Amino acid sequence: MITGITGQDGAYLSRFLLEKGYVVHGVHRRTSTDNTERLWSVLDDPNLHLHDGDLTDGGSLTRILADTRPDEVYNLGAQSHVGTSFQTPEYTANVDGVGVLRLLEAIRTLNLPSRFYQASSSELFGNAPAPQNEKTVFAPCSPYASAKLYAYWIVRNYRSSYGMHASNGILFNHESPWRSEDFVTRKVTKAVAEIHAGLRGEIHLGNLDAMRDWGHARDYVEGMWLMLQQGQPDDYVLSTGYAYSVRQLVELALDEIDIEIEWDGEGINETGRNAKTGEVLVRVDSEFFRPNDVNYLCGDSGKAYDLLGWKHKSSFKDLVREMVQADMKRLSPEWRDSDELQIFRDAA
Repeated sequence: MITGITGQDGAYLSRFLLEKGYVVHGVHRRTSTDNTERLWSVLDDPNLHLHDGDLTDGGSLTRILADTRPDEVYNLGAQSHVGTSFQTPEYTANVDGVGVLRLLEAIRTLNLPSRFYQASSSELFGNAPAPQNEKTVFAPCSPYASAKLYAYWIVRNYRSSYGMHASNGILFNHESPWRSEDFVTRKVTKAVAEIHAGLRGEIHLGNLDAMRDWGHARDYVEGMWLMLQQGQPDDYVLSTGYAYSVRQLVELALDEIDIEIEWDGEGINETGRNAKTGEVLVRVDSEFFRPNDVNYLCGDSGKAYDLLGWKHKSSFKDLVREMVQADMKRLSPEWRDSDELQIFRDAA
């Protein structure tokens, strides 16, 4: 069972598991518009079953668990945007924190043998010194990270108190062509595609110097699965071990459309210009600064490498190229006129 199956990670994980012969039950929130775009490549698979449910509704979770009795539960559902959590802190706590408790308690009271994976986050580390690993002291800097910290500890509590096979995957940033446009990576690659198509002039961004450890979601879902194949539950960091700034992300993305960028000014007045034409392409905008920002996240996934045999496969440059190319394809006549299922396969 996968909660949040219609999200980026849910789409990659569902396909990964279906290819291994699993029967997959996906939990998603009912919406007035179709939100299964990321599942186009697997929607017709007879081993995929979707259920209406919500992490804020314990009754729906208990019903689905009772009906499906899954061997493995992957909790990927969340209010996953750090910036949004400052605007909706109570809702974020309800979904990202208490929602995990609802799932664990339902598994316990139904006496299910389900192995449980919790999607934890590198945001737990805040501004703790890098590289961050399983022994690094947590220092959350947002309502999102604080809710995820509660989830992390309640998983460990249920593991020690009830003997549940429950593991936390402390995943650093992982992206793909199916990342939501709310996240800076996809915001940048989509904007670059629009600049290339003549549909946009500028990109407005916040902290250009924020450093993140960015990997590919396709690699990380394999790590989730590996955690639940172990004899004993445990907590693992998944990361690439390399950090890049938002500034470098912009440079790599624009390089894909043969634009070299030059930076002028400082702080809120900094701009990025096309080195050939002098045209301003990037502006710093205070609207996108968070009340409390994390400056540098870079992970040490040595434990996952040693015990799970996991490591990332995609480089950051290749990831950015894949995302830019997918966003350019979405704007092309071929995308609008061709089979959407095949486009998803190409992009994913």
